[in-house]
Amino acid sequence: MTLGTAARAETPSGDGAASAPSPAPTPQTLGGADEADVIVVGAGPGGAAAAHYLARTGLEVLLLEKARFPRDKVCGDGLTPRAVAELIRMGVPTRESDGWIRNWGLRAHGAGHTFEIPWPELAEMPSYGLARARVGLDETLARHAERSGARLREGMSVTGPVRHERSGRILGVRARPVDERGRRTGEDVTFRAPVVLDAGGVSARLATAVGVEKNVKRPMGVAVRTYFRSPRHDDPMMESHLELWDGEPGRSKLMPGYGWIFALGDGTVNVGLGSLSSTARPTGLDYKAMFRTWMRNVPAEWGFTPENQIGDLRSAALPMAFNRKPHYTQGLLLVGDSGGMVSPFNGEGIAYALQSGRIAADVVGQALARSSGYAREKTLRTYPAILAEELGGYYSLGQAFARLIERPEVMRLCVRYGLPRPTLMRLVMKLLSDGFDRRGGDWMDRTLTALTKVAPAS
Repeated sequence: MTLGTAARAETPSGDGAASAPSPAPTPQTLGGADEADVIVVGAGPGGAAAAHYLARTGLEVLLLEKARFPRDKVCGDGLTPRAVAELIRMGVPTRESDGWIRNWGLRAHGAGHTFEIPWPELAEMPSYGLARARVGLDETLARHAERSGARLREGMSVTGPVRHERSGRILGVRARPVDERGRRTGEDVTFRAPVVLDAGGVSARLATAVGVEKNVKRPMGVAVRTYFRSPRHDDPMMESHLELWDGEPGRSKLMPGYGWIFALGDGTVNVGLGSLSSTARPTGLDYKAMFRTWMRNVPAEWGFTPENQIGDLRSAALPMAFNRKPHYTQGLLLVGDSGGMVSPFNGEGIAYALQSGRIAADVVGQALARSSGYAREKTLRTYPAILAEELGGYYSLGQAFARLIERPEVMRLCVRYGLPRPTLMRLVMKLLSDGFDRRGGDWMDRTLTALTKVAPAS
């Protein structure tokens, strides 16, 4: 029996029942290169993590990526300790010789103050962060998934889902072979699998195709970034500028947003600007103009000049706080940005992409081990509940934070009176970076964990 036959034999109704249960497909039942146990769309961090874990269980995994590696993504390139912990779980080497640079904390500037806060010593994650350009990071993770047994198909642009004509359940995807510029290079291909993961990023093409739309009442961020050759390339701290002025600090207009400088250790730094809105509605701000204004006011010795700039200034949307739900429906699971899993506190997306990929893989692996269609569906439906338990309360707090600090004058007051207080800043840093132990820890960890528990997981 081929996988395609297995997928057609199981036609779950709306309540999760199956008309003709049959054994879960295994690698031995596969009928060809266009069939798999699981299809993962998008080979970014979330998709690569899911493919890695699924392949390690012995499942046949097809990982489809529109681009061809190496390819770039707009990102700050900084990984918090929470993200590093996920890389450690995956077994990804993070040696300096592999292109990584470690950082030991955060340096924050604002209201005339500068404060350096080391990453805390925790049980759940290491006391260091990492930085690496996405052009190298994503390929490293995708090749790691390949070595784990996943089949990676680059240059394969997924155009839509294949659905059962009566139940609407997803049975696979349609894809178009494309070149580096997105031009068609061959005939469309149909890939089949009983479970599909959408890890395709903010566009969430598959989710949209099955009617899972974004919630415009959830926060949305915008990031712009570029690279500079700079003597600051080996700075051992991540750096955040909590105030951005359109002229001399304190004597000009305060712009909405914050800036970052992340050293990459290779002669270059990632420099970017992020802005946050408590809703997904357009702000009308010219973010690139804001960035250029900021660059005119930084110290000349940093080298952030047009002559030292590498590549264009690029921008991207950051979907936050579970802005697209449900995270599971009709055989489709949403992973990372496709499910709005960017933190409203700091714009971090990689940690949650990796985490959701790991959780999705565990749920799917358990589901495909079940002997009936009803049991598989029941297991797959636990995925949103697990995500809500892990991240829902934290993201709810983040929504309140977004409403508070999206106004520059409020942000300035917080910075002016918060930065000079070391204990308060350590607490705030733990909250903003999601750098606290949820099981035990010190009084700060216990306090933040309690807040995430009482906050409704909306």
